[in-house]
Amino acid sequence: MKLFRRLRHHISVFFAVIGPGFITAVVDNDAGGIFTYSQAGARYGYLPLWTLIPITLLLIVTQEMCSRMGAVTGKGLSDLIREEFGLRTTFLLMSLLVAANLTNVMANFAGVASSLEMFHVPRYFSVPLAAAAVWILIVKSNYQRVEKLFLVACSLYVCYVISGVLVKPDWKEAAIYSVRPTLIFEPGYLEMLIGMVGTSVAPWMQFYLQAAVVEKGITAKEYAESRIEVIVGCVVMTVIAFFIIVACAGAIWAVSPRDIQDATDAAHALRPFGDYAYLLFSAGLLNASIFAACILPLSTSYSVCEGLGFESGVNRSFREAPIFYGLFTFLIVAGGGVILIPGFPLVRMILLSQVINGALLPLVLAFMIILVNKKRLMKEWANTPLYNAVAWTAVIVMSGLTLALIGISIRQLFQ
Repeated sequence: MKLFRRLRHHISVFFAVIGPGFITAVVDNDAGGIFTYSQAGARYGYLPLWTLIPITLLLIVTQEMCSRMGAVTGKGLSDLIREEFGLRTTFLLMSLLVAANLTNVMANFAGVASSLEMFHVPRYFSVPLAAAAVWILIVKSNYQRVEKLFLVACSLYVCYVISGVLVKPDWKEAAIYSVRPTLIFEPGYLEMLIGMVGTSVAPWMQFYLQAAVVEKGITAKEYAESRIEVIVGCVVMTVIAFFIIVACAGAIWAVSPRDIQDATDAAHALRPFGDYAYLLFSAGLLNASIFAACILPLSTSYSVCEGLGFESGVNRSFREAPIFYGLFTFLIVAGGGVILIPGFPLVRMILLSQVINGALLPLVLAFMIILVNKKRLMKEWANTPLYNAVAWTAVIVMSGLTLALIGISIRQLFQ
């Protein structure tokens, strides 16, 4: 009976803390992420699947570090960076983050536009409507209500699993390449690798997760259950990414390897495999785009306001946190407005946003590792040597990939 009561207690606490880690990991498959994974499968087939194992490991380590820092210190990541490294460093980092996140917000409103254009809904109607819905949801709700809606949105990602199964890809080849690391030293492949890491372990995630843990009131006492939630979310994210890649490998690469124009191009390629495969992929894109269009501006507003010392949080009113809601509104208006400009290069911008994420990630990770190893802040919750090894390896690898991409691209320019 004692064992049963303890188990019931852990299960109760798990469901009480579920939210931040699961939502943060799953929403990482936003419109930019879906396009990046779709492009990887369409152009290189099953070859990129091996990256999902190290990506998952890196995602678990980074997400766990952030949620642990939030639970132990009761402060957001940007707040800790300001206290430990100064306002000037924080301002520079927040400026880079806003620039990167703005391109991601644009990518998600592009996803809203393109997914509904497949059903003959013009973007001049769908984008303003989606932007207004996102703004009302966040500004007029509290954290508990918003979190419940986000968890419902997470469940809709099952659309990609079903559409991937309906395509009937080569499961044997998918299994082989999932464990066979393969590198090709060409700009397109390196750009794709950086983009996959950048979209899977995005810088904004670390800031949002830690802020959400603090906002939810999770402390070190409940952290064991919160850690499980983080790991579950990371695994679910990887499963979704796997099925997006294999769906596009089976539907596009197996027929004729090529670059795709956008995520809807991938959806159209699924038409020969039945209307359900096509409709589910399209529905997943719309859900992911709106979901991320909520999270990304919210994450940015949390990060900037915490880092610069302004009031923040969806539990506060517009009057109590004007900078928080003002920045949130600006990102939605600017991100949605750009999509309505005729001829704007959306596809290139989406890929570029993921590469910017991948290039910015080592800098954010470096700050995180230094902070989480400070005994004064973390006490007995400081990093273990294994965590440090994985995290610093990620910093070195991502820095190396970014420099390799820049070097190869410059070399080709002068050939």
